[in-house]
Amino acid sequence: MTTMLEVAKRAGVSKATVSRVLSGNGYVSQETKDRVFQAIAESGYRPNLLARNLATKRTQTLGLVVTNTLYHGVYFSELLFNAARMTEEKGRQLILADGKHSAEEEREAIQYLLDMRCDAIIIYPRFLSVEEMDEIIDRHEQPIVVLNRRLRRNASHSVWSDHKASSQAAVSRLIEMGHREIAFITGSLDSPTGGERLSGYRAALAQHNIPLRDELVVEGRWTPASGAAAVSTLLTRQVAFSALVASNDDMAIGAIKQLHESNIAAPQAVSVIGFDDVAIAPFIVPSLSSVRIPVTEMIQETISRLIFMLDGGDFTFRQSFPGELILRGSVVPGPYA
Repeated sequence: MTTMLEVAKRAGVSKATVSRVLSGNGYVSQETKDRVFQAIAESGYRPNLLARNLATKRTQTLGLVVTNTLYHGVYFSELLFNAARMTEEKGRQLILADGKHSAEEEREAIQYLLDMRCDAIIIYPRFLSVEEMDEIIDRHEQPIVVLNRRLRRNASHSVWSDHKASSQAAVSRLIEMGHREIAFITGSLDSPTGGERLSGYRAALAQHNIPLRDELVVEGRWTPASGAAAVSTLLTRQVAFSALVASNDDMAIGAIKQLHESNIAAPQAVSVIGFDDVAIAPFIVPSLSSVRIPVTEMIQETISRLIFMLDGGDFTFRQSFPGELILRGSVVPGPYA
């Protein structure tokens, strides 16, 4: 096994210089750094990470807690891809912990990452309340940032998108285009995001003095199959609707398929809007209108803020990331246009 001393001899520097290059402590010229890294590459030297971590009190890792109910979706794929890519760019390793199915299991996942001595932690919560997350941040020294929820006491430790406002704007746009009977497929009602999007739907109806009709609201489960099932439920109830908003694109795609199989043309008879603007949205028939939630920008902000908390440096603080309605072929003017 190659030693640090052998790397030093190959690079023509002292062992202390190699140590400074690896730890990042102390000044070393770029030319010397290049020689050391070349010697490391040629010799196959692997530093003792445990010893380095004990010396620097850093593990160069960021932890991410996400409940496994999100793993199957395109939304999570985008989140995880960007988290991993940006963590790599910052010279860190990303460790994923499963929040599983309850607030207690989310707390256990956070504690696992703390026990692993992660330098900082990102929480994408499903079950923990805002009050509980504020308490967790207050109790620990490691920087913790909550993604997709708005905290009260530790506002600077949260990065969020206003799902209620985005949903209200999307439904209001349908109303302005001449739709009055608008169906809504919720996400899982134990999901904070699902609850906010349903609240936005209700707020838009109230804003335009349109009575809320419970028979036009169907609970979904974020999957295409649940979107299709929701349309079947609406048709069984025999309620008329000229537009439909689904709380994510997967359900919207399932809804469009079920409308087609029921000989109901979309968008001629029913306009459809989803959420999240998944990559396939422009390529289905009809192309899917969707509310884009800036997941990439949110995770970039989160990691940049954590790195700033750890290392300092330049940083432009941004907290809220509004959604953007992107209209495509799945929406046309309604009967009251």
